[in-house]
Amino acid sequence: MSPINSEHNSAQGASEELPVRRPLSVEEVRERLAAHGGPRYWRSLEELADSEAFRQLVSEEFPSEAHRWLDPISRRQFLQIMAASLALAGLSACAQRPREAIVPYGSQMPEQLAEAAPLFFATAFELGGYFQPILAESHMGRPTKIEGNPDHPASLGAASVFAQASVLDLYDPDRSQVIQKQGSIRAWGEFLQEIRSFVETQRASRGSGIRILTRATSSPTLTHEIRKFLDEFPEAKWIAFEAVNRDAVYAGTRLAFGQPLEPVYRFADADIVAAFDCDFMFAEPGALRYACDFAARRNVFENPRGLNRFYAAEPMPSCTATLADHRLPVTAARVGILVRGLAKLIGLPVEVPALQPAEQRWLEALAEDLKDHRGAGLVVAGQQQPAEVHALAHAINHALDNLGKTVAYMPPVLSSPSNHYEQLEQLAKDADAGKVQLLIVLDANPVAEAPAELKLAERFEKIAMRVHCGTHFDETAEACVWHVPAAHYLESWGDGRAYDGTLSLRQPLIAPLYGGKPTLELVAALRGALGQTAYDLVRTYWRENSGAADFEAWWRSALHDGFVRDSAPAPQSVHLALDYKSLPAPKESSGIEVVLRPDPSIYDGRFANNGWLQELPKPITKLTWDNAVHLSPGLAQRLGLRDEDEVAVEFNGHKVVGGAVIVPGHADESVTVHFGYGRRMAGRVGNGLGFSVAHLQSVSAPWQCSGAKVQRTGRRYPLARTQMHFNMENRHLVRTATLAEYEKDPNFVAHVAHEPPPASLYPPHKYDGYTWGMAVNLAACIGCNACVVACQAENNIPVVGKDQVLRGREMHWLRIDQYFEGSPENPAIHNQPVNCMQCENAPCEPVCPVQATVHDDEGLNAMVYNRCLGTRYCANNCPYKVRRFNFLEYQDWKTPSLKLVRNPDVTVRQRGVMEKCTYCVQRISHARITANNEGREIRDGEVLTACQATCPTNAIVFGNINDPNSQVARLKALPLNYGLLTELNTRPRTTYLGSVRNPNPKLMDQETPEKA
Repeated sequence: MSPINSEHNSAQGASEELPVRRPLSVEEVRERLAAHGGPRYWRSLEELADSEAFRQLVSEEFPSEAHRWLDPISRRQFLQIMAASLALAGLSACAQRPREAIVPYGSQMPEQLAEAAPLFFATAFELGGYFQPILAESHMGRPTKIEGNPDHPASLGAASVFAQASVLDLYDPDRSQVIQKQGSIRAWGEFLQEIRSFVETQRASRGSGIRILTRATSSPTLTHEIRKFLDEFPEAKWIAFEAVNRDAVYAGTRLAFGQPLEPVYRFADADIVAAFDCDFMFAEPGALRYACDFAARRNVFENPRGLNRFYAAEPMPSCTATLADHRLPVTAARVGILVRGLAKLIGLPVEVPALQPAEQRWLEALAEDLKDHRGAGLVVAGQQQPAEVHALAHAINHALDNLGKTVAYMPPVLSSPSNHYEQLEQLAKDADAGKVQLLIVLDANPVAEAPAELKLAERFEKIAMRVHCGTHFDETAEACVWHVPAAHYLESWGDGRAYDGTLSLRQPLIAPLYGGKPTLELVAALRGALGQTAYDLVRTYWRENSGAADFEAWWRSALHDGFVRDSAPAPQSVHLALDYKSLPAPKESSGIEVVLRPDPSIYDGRFANNGWLQELPKPITKLTWDNAVHLSPGLAQRLGLRDEDEVAVEFNGHKVVGGAVIVPGHADESVTVHFGYGRRMAGRVGNGLGFSVAHLQSVSAPWQCSGAKVQRTGRRYPLARTQMHFNMENRHLVRTATLAEYEKDPNFVAHVAHEPPPASLYPPHKYDGYTWGMAVNLAACIGCNACVVACQAENNIPVVGKDQVLRGREMHWLRIDQYFEGSPENPAIHNQPVNCMQCENAPCEPVCPVQATVHDDEGLNAMVYNRCLGTRYCANNCPYKVRRFNFLEYQDWKTPSLKLVRNPDVTVRQRGVMEKCTYCVQRISHARITANNEGREIRDGEVLTACQATCPTNAIVFGNINDPNSQVARLKALPLNYGLLTELNTRPRTTYLGSVRNPNPKLMDQETPEKA
């Protein structure tokens, strides 16, 4: 085990070095609340109860005894982390372009004539088989940053947290670099010769011993190539496996309409939305577009149709449900019962088990709302719910005349086989029976991601020839005979479809760094089509199938735009054919339920070696570098658990051990764990982190199980959580109101503030040119973290590791503060992005002894790094706690290849200086140069900060506040606009719009949080 892994897993060592704080038990929290009520908004149970641990944390933010926080061995560990996250061992700092012609996005000069200028290329990032359209920024042939494609209907310019971080995977030094056969390096020609010979031995049996295993795919070309191989070997089988799959979604439409279909939701047209265990703004294939459309209906000031109303029922709070008007914590097993109850209330012939009074009241209010908004309501179910729940959701939408209005149905986007877990189980059985002689695994890792009961590593040993093609030598590669490095998506050609069926073409920005092979080329080679590149295969397929009269014009247009316009299929005409009597009865969970979900940062484990994502504070819990056992305050009280108690979860004779995290709003009698951790062969960053949940999964129940036992082990498990870091002590930071309160008093945000700031002794500075500012709409932020990763990629922000996060030294320039309102059992949740406020009267400036932080002539609070001495006076004087200090040499200055991943437009900071948000001043400079060259002013919207550009809900707006017609100026003129801590007379340039929600008055007396 490397020192990095020892650092992450040694609870004893971490607790000896760091100050130990004893978290309150839930009983103690309740006692303190009974005594004094607590604040209206709170970030943790300790703050809610005003515990000694919370007071100590606040007082020690800038400790006088610095030696208590220093780790003499950490510098070596940080260099290892940075090397594993960013460095490219053995690779020169030059990058080669693809051999084929690629087309830049936008009206820019040819790439050959603009060597030093950054160019953008339209391409696509794939997750779960669905394409997410993106623009990749290229500096002299090397990709450095991902943006969303603003022209694509599936994203409208947004990019997910996974797409933002994917550029780091391209430069991962732990990527596979050579072809191997049982540990020895071999040549590509030798591999082809042996595999082709083995394939030929299967010709007599028509390929009955061949299995091809891929992830889910929507690629027409890859599907075509595999089917051509299957035509030649008709008894061979194609298997697809994704731990996070759409099986239940397709099965649900088959139950409801007699055929598998792709539901496409239109949240912009929905007045009433009900989500049943469905994180549709973060975890669904259409999340980027759904988040944009939904957030547009939460705009109280620019929304002609009025605010929508949102109901959510789920086991653990999700990003989506942080915007819910009414959220109901329920176990995953009871979600199906609630859907049945709703179906019954709107008149469908279903039987419903007994409902609890709170559930009945919640459903009655929802049903009445939906019936009052026929044709403008929408009921959605999460892909982890069983097929019958999806079928009932479709039946409810059908009964309420929502079909064709708020939901449409397309042909399935995924062209790969379905029933992922069943197929994998059948493969294991066939291997046991000796029916498989050749297994080809393409860019998948089933050994690490499948339920442990399948014992795939053992069963693969019974297959004579096993081939793995992947970007990393992972757990599945270890179980195979041959391993072939795969090309990263930014290195390879391809095609695929977005969630709505829109066709995208993927073009590479860089030649394969390590000679990786696209999976398309490997499949073609299996059938003897040697020498054909992925470029040839994609072009040939679309030359024959595009239907274009001028193919070259069609091809160039598709590459330029990143997609084929108007290529989404027309909605299908459907007829409900659901047999209500044949639906299986919902099963109540017995004992404690374990809910298994993909991790919000590393997904199913494929991003485990990505340092940006490992250090990203997860939504709701703000946990980094680990997974945990999440449970409700009520269950924690019953089990006698505190945060960071080590707990054992036992099920079917198997046990997993991890740290406990008490989550306000979690359902009782349920615990949530995230898969993707416990990897052995992820790489130097991801190995050994957290625990694997494979023993809790089964083929029949991959998403949840009931009857588990949860108990303390008596040990502590330190978790690096950032929830209480940089705490501003609840000084009226988030401001919210109901729609009724807003209509009664549109200036409600002003009444929350303290006394107005005193008049300044100094006259205000007059800005004749640009004056930059930002407005953040709290009603739209879902806390998805895409802005945090975008800021990190844009500004070369380093990874520091778990030990330093435990010490409160994370380097993110932008953080998402999360506030809870109400009781711990079911609080409202509010998200607040916080970056540098760019104060007009900046408290950091007068205390700097060397004038390293100064105001420029456009109102920006700038940092001059080569002046900074690291006194930290500015950080001590910042009430917003948005400055970061380079305690140690987090950046690797010795590896020239780091130039490949860094943004050359942003200075890389050395040890001992302060860092902070600069409103992406490098982007302002680019726009200024362009405008000056064209003899004009910078247009509104021409400068997009990294956080603003990627935000799926458009919650962040930036621009020139001197221009009264700019969007940011219009927002700042609204009565909802307010600044943080304005009573200190800092006059921040970053301001916020108070959040207005639209609760049902009939549920208000039950759910309205008590206001202290």
